[in-house]
Amino acid sequence: MKCVRRMSQAPHLSLETELRSQGYELIAGVDEVGRGALAGPVVAAAVIVPLAPGRPWFALVRDSKQLSARQRDYLSDLINSEAVAIGLGIVSNEVIDSVNILQATRLAMIQAVEQLPRRPNFLLIDRLGLSQCPIPQRGITGGDRCCLSIACASIVAKTARDRLMEQMDQDYPGYGFARHKGYGTAMHLASLRELGPSPVHRKYFAPVVDAVKGRAHPAPPFVSPAFLPGCQPERERNRVTSPTTDTPVS
Repeated sequence: MKCVRRMSQAPHLSLETELRSQGYELIAGVDEVGRGALAGPVVAAAVIVPLAPGRPWFALVRDSKQLSARQRDYLSDLINSEAVAIGLGIVSNEVIDSVNILQATRLAMIQAVEQLPRRPNFLLIDRLGLSQCPIPQRGITGGDRCCLSIACASIVAKTARDRLMEQMDQDYPGYGFARHKGYGTAMHLASLRELGPSPVHRKYFAPVVDAVKGRAHPAPPFVSPAFLPGCQPERERNRVTSPTTDTPVS
């Protein structure tokens, strides 16, 4: 398989190395994808990477948003084969609608941590904190850009969710899920207005609500101004018609 090209500003292991020096052996990076989508689940991954140096693919890892689909697939295969442990959490659109997206994201992250076959000693989390989780942790703004473990989690979560959305594209054709992965592109919004929401749409997200309202109250049909009262052309208004025949009187 073609190697992923290198880019500048690679995430690093500085935080993991610092924590290991404090006695933490198993350090998991945690990240999510799909918070801003209009359809499908929110997916989180927890990844414990090996801290031993000498793995060339470390230098290729980036935040998943900075990689192409081919690059993510390549790296996801490497991470899955070489990581110490990987856990995945998936929270459906129904749960998102019932508890809100922030709480659903935290649920997905907790699920991912619980799915790890080895319990971590410390969590490095992109942005959020998990107060319900007793494991020591640190939320890091922009963690997927600077922390290797979090960046690996973002890649694993992104590739997993993309595959779910590709399957949903088969289950619910017409929306283009395989292309936009449920995000609010112009194509997606147009299909929402035309088809209405599918069973995997997030019913309380504003663009979905607006699409439903638009279908319930469609725009009135176009009526030519010539047929509206007071809108006849000047020449037509000046014509006199017979009250009995409705024909012009010369």
